[in-house]
Amino acid sequence: MKHLTAGILAHVDSGKTTCIESMLFLSHTIRKQGRVDHQDAFLDYDDQERKRGITIYSKEAILNWKDTRINLIDTPGHVDFSAEMERSLSVLDLAILLISAQDGVQAHTRTIWDCLNHYEIPSILFVNKMDICYRSKEEILAQLQEELDGSVIDFEAPKDVLLEQLALVSDEMLEEYTNTSSISKESIFKAIKDRKLHPVLFGSALKNEGIEVLMDLMSEYASDPEWPEDFKARVFRISEDEQKARLTHIKVLGGTLKARELIENHGKADQIRLYSGTGYQLVQEVSAGMVAAIKGLENTVPGMGLGSLEDLEAPVLEASLSYELLLPTMTDRSLIMAALRLMAAEDPALKVENDDESRKIFVRFMGEVQMEVFQKKLLDRTGVMAGFGNGRIIYKETIRNAVNGYGHFEPLRHYAEVHVRLEPQKRNSGLAFSMNIPRDMLPLHWQRTIINSLQAREHKGVLTRSPLTDMKISLIAAKAHQKHTESSDFDKAGRRAIRQGLMKAENILLEPYYRFSIQTEVSVLSKVLFELEQRKCTFIPEQKSESMMEITGRGPLRLLLNFQKDLAAISSGKAQIRMENDGYDECQDAQMIIDQIGYDPESDLANPASSVFCSHGSGVNIPWDEAEEMMHIPIEQNVISGSWSMNSGKVSDQEMKSAFEKAEATET
Repeated sequence: MKHLTAGILAHVDSGKTTCIESMLFLSHTIRKQGRVDHQDAFLDYDDQERKRGITIYSKEAILNWKDTRINLIDTPGHVDFSAEMERSLSVLDLAILLISAQDGVQAHTRTIWDCLNHYEIPSILFVNKMDICYRSKEEILAQLQEELDGSVIDFEAPKDVLLEQLALVSDEMLEEYTNTSSISKESIFKAIKDRKLHPVLFGSALKNEGIEVLMDLMSEYASDPEWPEDFKARVFRISEDEQKARLTHIKVLGGTLKARELIENHGKADQIRLYSGTGYQLVQEVSAGMVAAIKGLENTVPGMGLGSLEDLEAPVLEASLSYELLLPTMTDRSLIMAALRLMAAEDPALKVENDDESRKIFVRFMGEVQMEVFQKKLLDRTGVMAGFGNGRIIYKETIRNAVNGYGHFEPLRHYAEVHVRLEPQKRNSGLAFSMNIPRDMLPLHWQRTIINSLQAREHKGVLTRSPLTDMKISLIAAKAHQKHTESSDFDKAGRRAIRQGLMKAENILLEPYYRFSIQTEVSVLSKVLFELEQRKCTFIPEQKSESMMEITGRGPLRLLLNFQKDLAAISSGKAQIRMENDGYDECQDAQMIIDQIGYDPESDLANPASSVFCSHGSGVNIPWDEAEEMMHIPIEQNVISGSWSMNSGKVSDQEMKSAFEKAEATET
């Protein structure tokens, strides 16, 4: 039997849960279809989900259709839980994107589509609620092609029309159609897999119309690929069972995993469970292509690779606002922090900042609904009802030019030196890490230690102490001492190297942006445009009818906070806005923000740019702008051309002695 892992994704209120109920019912997995409004849907078993009528957590269901075993991953549709949706994408073979026929493409639909493009997930579109829609298929299809992708093709069109549309997808399909007057299923499914083609189907999940056609297409698309023999798996979710046992949800992408087998650094797989809703089947092993929940593993987080699989890159979607957690007087902070650490492991998007100096705790949220869900979950786990302070903008920092950074850490009986290359990357790409030194300079296990320690930490910028992003950090040289080097020494030297590089670079402050769509009556258009200009937004107005205009654009979140209420006031309710996170971009008022925050990087003892050298038996702190000359690994640099190179890196005892003598001379 073929295996297919398919995610169901949608804007909220598109009928996603109803679609899943229909698929389960038609495949005879369940006997009766549940409904969101009846609070008896198969996968909406969480109390908060049932009360709110939305999906909060990704969950699995298993169904068999024809010759295919389909693992359905139900993902949240509410924008506040976008990060949970994004994590599920890493294990999908196919995405089913639901569109409400009534609402069409919404702001969050475009966000989902951008994620599918980013992760290169093959997609089938299903336009739901056709039974209550006033628009024609042709109107809906035109919008999908205009706002999502021109290669969205109606798979319900007459055969001759469909073939002509398919022939336009690629040169290969055009040639095949020209030569044979047909196009093979293999060519069609390859185009879907390569995201050159996006089939769209129409129906009504509530009336079970079009769902069997959808499952037929999913089954036909499924294949039996050749998987690697060595074990590898992707973690996409962490949860607890009813007994509070920790579960690691994975998709196996190579080899097999057997019950009670040991996974390096994560413990033993005590149980392997195949979940469908709240029920599960215990199995002795799980093979490539299957989704399972593993009991017994430790230190696992969503996005992590197990076995020989690398961890995922930083997520595309993340919170832009941070809120102070307000706790009742005499609350046990250690109890709260323990609960927060567990909740952050389950949901890595839930960034928790514990400021020991001010004794304040800050948590990042996507929106109010996520805050309310968090508040209830914390109450259930600790008995503490927390409140929230005002939201503050989460800024980020990057660099405009490439630069090398050097760090040395050598107090008595410790030793490590690290050289890094910092290079700017495209916007909203996160941090990337690489190793670029020969093994004869430093053993591979030490190189991995350095990279792992750098990856595990949130690095701060030197403008406002905001998180670093959009940068490649390459390890270009490093040295250990045969007796005195520990892993923590490389961590300290590596952090110093990054900070030293930042102090020399041209740094950029980034702020979160939102994209928006405003529907407004023409009579208040000038007022709306004036407000957008005042908020430093870029936008394009478009006439929709004699009396209505649509304005699409983007602007800094800092200046769009509370704009929804302001817009209603200035337009007397004649304009409505939809807003969606649009990543980070250069801050338009950078110097003003930097001055307001008033951060001094050289006074930040927790993030030093200086290096520590040994002199007369003790560690001596050397400022960042002087430390470069004292590094033990020779540096060769062409300042005029901006090119750089590293010496092959083996430091002789004579060179080491010379470096120590130089350090001592500097001190005296």
